[in-house]
Amino acid sequence: MKDSQARTIYLKDYQAPDYLVDHTDLSFELDPHATLVKSRLKIRRNPAVAQANETLPPLWLDGVDLELLSVSVNGELLPVQRYEQRAGGLSVSIDTPEFELEVETRIAPEANTSLEGLYLSNGMYCTQCEAEGFRKITFYPDRPDVMSVFTTTIIAPATYPVLLSNGNKLDSGITEDGRLSVTWEDPFAKPSYLFALVAGDLQHVEDSFTTCSGREVKLQLFTEARNIGKCAHAMTSLKHSMRWDEEVYGREYDLDIFMIVAVDHFNMGAMENKGLNIFNSACVLASPETATDAAFQRIESIVAHEYFHNWSGNRVTCRDWFQLSLKEGFTVFRDAEFSADMNSRAVKRIEDVTLLRTSQFAEDAGPMSHPVRPDSYMEISNFYTLTVYEKGAEVVRMIHTIMGPEAFRRGSDLYFDRHDGCAVTCEDFVAAMEDANGADLKQFRRWYSQAGTPVLDVEDGYDEALGEYSLTIRQQTPETPGQKDKLPLHIPVTIGLLAEDGRPLPLDASGQTEAVLHLTEASQTFTFSGIASRPLPSLLRGFSAPVKLRYDYSSAQLQFLMQHDTDSFNRWDACQRLSLNSLQSLQQQYRAGEALQQPTALIEGYAAVLDDETLDPALVAKMLALPSAQELAEQGGEIDAAAIIVARTFARDAIAAALAERFLSRYRALEQHKPYSPTAEDIAERSLKNTCLSYLCAAGSAEALALAKVQFERGENMTDAAAALAALVEFGTEAQAEEFLEAFYQQWQQDTQVVETWFGLQSGSAKYGTLERVQKLIAHPAFEVKNPNKVRAVIAGYTMRNFTQFHREDGTGYIFLADQVIALDKLNPQIAARLVTPLTRWKKYRAQESAQIHAALQKISDSGELSRDLYEVVSKSLEQD
Repeated sequence: MKDSQARTIYLKDYQAPDYLVDHTDLSFELDPHATLVKSRLKIRRNPAVAQANETLPPLWLDGVDLELLSVSVNGELLPVQRYEQRAGGLSVSIDTPEFELEVETRIAPEANTSLEGLYLSNGMYCTQCEAEGFRKITFYPDRPDVMSVFTTTIIAPATYPVLLSNGNKLDSGITEDGRLSVTWEDPFAKPSYLFALVAGDLQHVEDSFTTCSGREVKLQLFTEARNIGKCAHAMTSLKHSMRWDEEVYGREYDLDIFMIVAVDHFNMGAMENKGLNIFNSACVLASPETATDAAFQRIESIVAHEYFHNWSGNRVTCRDWFQLSLKEGFTVFRDAEFSADMNSRAVKRIEDVTLLRTSQFAEDAGPMSHPVRPDSYMEISNFYTLTVYEKGAEVVRMIHTIMGPEAFRRGSDLYFDRHDGCAVTCEDFVAAMEDANGADLKQFRRWYSQAGTPVLDVEDGYDEALGEYSLTIRQQTPETPGQKDKLPLHIPVTIGLLAEDGRPLPLDASGQTEAVLHLTEASQTFTFSGIASRPLPSLLRGFSAPVKLRYDYSSAQLQFLMQHDTDSFNRWDACQRLSLNSLQSLQQQYRAGEALQQPTALIEGYAAVLDDETLDPALVAKMLALPSAQELAEQGGEIDAAAIIVARTFARDAIAAALAERFLSRYRALEQHKPYSPTAEDIAERSLKNTCLSYLCAAGSAEALALAKVQFERGENMTDAAAALAALVEFGTEAQAEEFLEAFYQQWQQDTQVVETWFGLQSGSAKYGTLERVQKLIAHPAFEVKNPNKVRAVIAGYTMRNFTQFHREDGTGYIFLADQVIALDKLNPQIAARLVTPLTRWKKYRAQESAQIHAALQKISDSGELSRDLYEVVSKSLEQD
């Protein structure tokens, strides 16, 4: 398994750069096999590290997979004795503190399957430079604390009429040999990871935005001609984002033009390159006929996320990659708040918390566990994680909760003003919040350095004679790799108290019915006076901290909270807790060999939710969704995959049978035929309607399957068509599944994004998505192993979203994943390292599954030299031995 280049990089070893780059002038002569790249850099000794009468250190330039043609300093070609090309870069001897360096290299974009640096996607040139992709373009100090003004000239044949880069266009023309030439300049200094280039035969849609100061900004969205009709929603989302950032954060856009380009082959969702965002096509292209409601909302969120980076990431960037959450955690918080304002705040919060509990908590408990600001890494690409992004956003949210909205805005204003044009740290962000408000967040900083998910144990007491109610909260964070002893954190716990009739009770003399308790000790007791009778606590409202909460609610109390809690999130959470309790009881019955008992309390709770027509339909749909198998697996203790599958299937079928009439009634009431609109209200109605349809089909009636068939064939929008197809595949006969899947494919085979949906419906189906089916999909003509979206749809759809089939008893699912990871590592190490995740928690499973998963990991380890990306994940997973 050894990777000869694998070494651990530590935060404690950070050193400021020896040299700074004031200006970067790049020239590209594009050719798929031999692109010529010329760089001219104005460099000076970094005064922060320079010493009097010093011997100048050599200049180190990062570079990977480059053919070096020449090196010049101040116009003179250097002899080979003055520089040395080594693994990972180029060392140049320097004899003057200020100089101009010119380097010529040659690269082969067509052969670049890693999708880092400059590569080809469907014949289009595009780049991905974060985190360390720029070093695959030219030799350069490829680190975020080296910020430079960039000028870029692109020269290409006339078959590439669109030539784009960062900033504003300076010049364009035709060379003597008939090639096109365009020059761009970005006046704002930026690190190399924000560089972007696109060249292709593209079409675009155009709009404009008038900023709060009256400046007009040109907006352009580029895509291949076949997708030009799918750009309207992204453009609308962009304009909404720009206005929101002005109104909520006072941040105005700073260039004359903002461009987005859609690319089919992309490792991530999108990239915030200054003025030229490059997007995964699946995260920017949508029409009612081809994209689901979830896709529309995801696009709105990602467009906002990348735009918001213009300030929280570009104008103020991170000093080093250990500070990644500085830009990503803050920006995820910003885009979450934007999405909450544009749609249902409660539903957005539920979706974010579900992701945390299902996947981020698992990451915290696994071999790759790390703090929001990691202490070390081998490969930085492995730390674009849910901990850095989602938990990082929760840390920012907690600061917002502790400080309050107005104080938080003062802090963010100071942060942007103080550090504009700088590369800074998480500490700088927290310090700005403190300094703007005279606050002390010293203890709170532990959230950035301490890994793991804290657990809160809550007990309560009521003194009837004194009319006092008390809550005692104890916190503890489990041991994680490299961190055995944990210190108490500052945890904001938002609570309310409900009277016996469901009324919210005042918590103090001001009459406030909600309070934030500041838990700072290992154990604290909070007392409330003037409470006439024992209340029911509503704890951790809005999920005010990323923790696990333990309080011994009875089923009756959870049903009470489902009906009366004024906090919509906690209403949903009470329903989830009731579901988890029922499912865990069913698992116990299964393991004991007992007959499974009807989950009566859960059925009653669901019935009450269905009957309450005052609730937001989107909230109802979320409350009616059983916890996923993956979430059940994270409830602690040994994972028994078979017990989880049996319990969840039994509960689903019991609910479907008991409440069939209610589901049918709500379905009929919501079955409205009107033009598609991605409004929050319409999305909520479709969500509940399709939830009801799924339960109806689970009950197995011919009438329900007929409803699904009609909805599928009507095909009024992709949301309804895909939901109906999923129900037919999961609950119909195999012949029906084959018939409707083939009809769907024949209709949409020319649309890449819809074909990815088609792949995912099959690979993720608990009934239909067998290993044999997935292997057929990999052999399908529409599958492309070099396309990350299709790999995610088919392979990750099976291994990460199909708990039932992946955990088949013979263990072949695990070996299948190992084989795919080994093959992909040769093509795209980033994707391979992410795909291996389901194998990393092998110690959590029962003995049989644990041994099978461990064998699959060992197979990867024994397969030969691995990329740094994959080596780090596999080696840390096997270290659990």
